[in-house]
Amino acid sequence: MSEASKHALRLLGISKSYAHVRALERLSFDVVEGRFFVLFGPSSVGKTTALRTIAGLVKPDSGQVEINGKDVSQAPIAGRGVSMVFQSFALYPHLSVFENLAYPLREERLGREEIAKRVKETATMLKLSHRLERKPNTLSGGEQQRVALGRSLIRRPKILLLDEPLTNLDAKLRHDMRAELKRLHQQFGMTIVYATPDELEALSMGEEIAVMRDGAVVQHGTPDELYENPVDMYVAGKIGSPHMNIITAITGADKTTFETALGKITARSKIKSVASGEAAILGIRPSDVRFANKGEAGVKSTVQMLEPLGDVTVVSIVARGETLRMVVPESAALALRPGQATSIFLDHKKFHVFRASDGQAIT
Repeated sequence: MSEASKHALRLLGISKSYAHVRALERLSFDVVEGRFFVLFGPSSVGKTTALRTIAGLVKPDSGQVEINGKDVSQAPIAGRGVSMVFQSFALYPHLSVFENLAYPLREERLGREEIAKRVKETATMLKLSHRLERKPNTLSGGEQQRVALGRSLIRRPKILLLDEPLTNLDAKLRHDMRAELKRLHQQFGMTIVYATPDELEALSMGEEIAVMRDGAVVQHGTPDELYENPVDMYVAGKIGSPHMNIITAITGADKTTFETALGKITARSKIKSVASGEAAILGIRPSDVRFANKGEAGVKSTVQMLEPLGDVTVVSIVARGETLRMVVPESAALALRPGQATSIFLDHKKFHVFRASDGQAIT
C-alpha cells in the first residue's frame, strides 16, 4: 500500500490569514483512514478554520489539503466526500425532521424511494423514528444534535468533520452523545475529525489527538503519549486532570539533581542539555503524589482543601510553601480534614523536567 493511500486526510503546511489575524500557521497533520482524530485546544487556536479548510468552505493562502491522496486545496466543496456538523446544529426550522434529513439527498437528486429508505435507516440508527414529523424547535437539545448528525451521516461521507458539536448540550447529554458518537464510529468505521476545547472529550474519544496553539499543532499522538511525554509545559498543562503540579527549580552542578523548595530532587538520568545553575521547571502528575508510608522519608505537609469527585477526591496540600494537588480514593480521603498535618512522598522517577526559559521538555 502506498503512503498516500494509508491516509484519508493530510494537511501539509496550511496557512490562512484574515486581514491581520493569522488563523493557521503552516498547519500539518495526517489522519489514517477510519481513525477518530481530535483537534484539541482553547478557543481561537484555529480548529474551526482547519475544519472549514478541509471541507472546502475556506481556501488556504498556502499549503496543501489531500483527501485519499488527491490534492483538493482549491477544489470545490462537492465531490470531496466530506460532511461537516456545526456547533450551532444549523437545522432548517420550517422543515420537519424527515425533510431536514432528506434535504442533502434531494440536493443530490436521489430518487424518492432511495431517500425514504435512507431517512428511515438513519432515523432508526439515531433513535429518531418517532420524531420524523416534528419540527426542530419542538425537539430537545440532544434530539436536535442527532438530527444535525444524521443529516451529515445520511450522505455517507468518507470523512465526517465535527466542530464542537456538544458545546450547547448539558452535562448529561454531552456524556450520552460522546458514547453515541463512539458507537457510530465503531459501527461505520468512518474517518472522523473532531474539534473540541474540552479535555475530557478529547481524551475519552480521540484515538489520536493533535494539540493546537496559534494555528499550528504543538504535539500529535495518542492520549497516553501526550500524557506520559508532553513536549512542553503547554501540552503538560492541557492534558491530564487535575493538571500537572509545577515546581520551580535550579539545576545542580552534576546536572542530575535539582534544588527546589521541597528539597533536592534527582532526575531519572543526567541531563546534558542544561547548564549548572540554570532555572528549570519540574512537573509531577497529581496521580504520582501520594501520602508517605510509615517509615518512609516524606515531605512534611498540611492538607489545605478537599474536592470530592465521587469515587476519588482531589486533595490540595501545602509543603514548604508549594501547593500541590494529589488524587486519592474516596475511602482514603474520609479521615482527612483541612489543616491536618501529614507527609507526602514524591517519586523522583515520575518528574518531568522543562526549561524555564521556553517551557520545552528537556528530559
